Amino acid sequence: MNRVEQPYSIKDALLFSQRMAQLSKALWKSIEKDWQQWIKPYDLNINEHHILWIAYQLNGASISEIAKFGVMHVSTAFNFSKKLEERGYLEFSKKLNDKRNTYIQLTPKGEDIFLKILESYDPSRNAVLKGAQPLHQLYGKFPEIVEMMTIIRHIYGDDFMEIFEKSFSNIENEFISDNGKMKKKEETKETAASLEIPKPLEPIKN
Repeated sequence: MNRVEQPYSIKDALLFSQRMAQLSKALWKSIEKDWQQWIKPYDLNINEHHILWIAYQLNGASISEIAKFGVMHVSTAFNFSKKLEERGYLEFSKKLNDKRNTYIQLTPKGEDIFLKILESYDPSRNAVLKGAQPLHQLYGKFPEIVEMMTIIRHIYGDDFMEIFEKSFSNIENEFISDNGKMKKKEETKETAASLEIPKPLEPIKN
C-alpha cells in the first residue's frame, strides 16, 4: 500500500510532539505541587479531590464517568471513591433502571469539604497563575488556551469537553469573589437543581 502523504514532515511531527511532551511534563510538575499543597490540610490526594470535584459538578456520576472525566483507570476511580465513602464524603448507589453501573453522590459532609477547599484557594501559592500574570497584564485576561482545548477535544471527544466546560461554568455562575475568597451564592441552589443529573435512587447497603 502507498503511504498517504502528510501535509507536514516527519521532522515537524517529531519536534511538535516532543515539545508538547516536555512542556506538558514541566507544567504538570508545577501543577501537581500546587494542587497537593492546596488540598494538604484536608488530608486528600489529587485523585480524591478530583473525584469530589467531578461528583459535585455532575451532581451524581457513575464510576465510569468519574474515570473518563478524571482521566484515570476505572479501578483507580472506584478505589479512591471507596476511600471517600469510608470518610463519609460519598455514598454509593444503584439506579432502579440501571443495575449494572455504580453511582456516587456527594454527602452533605462531602459537599461541605468540597466548598471549604474551594474557599481556601490562595492565588499567591499557585505557580502557574504567577507564570500567566505577565500575559494577563499584557492582554487584560488570562490565556484561554483554545489551541490546547482543540487538541484535547480531538483526543477525548466532545462529551469530555462538554463536561469540562460545564464544570467551570458552574463555578463561574454559582460562586462569587468575596474579600479574596471564593463563596457560594445562596441563590444558586435552585439553578443547580435544574442542571442536575437524576439522582441515584437505591443506596448500596454494606
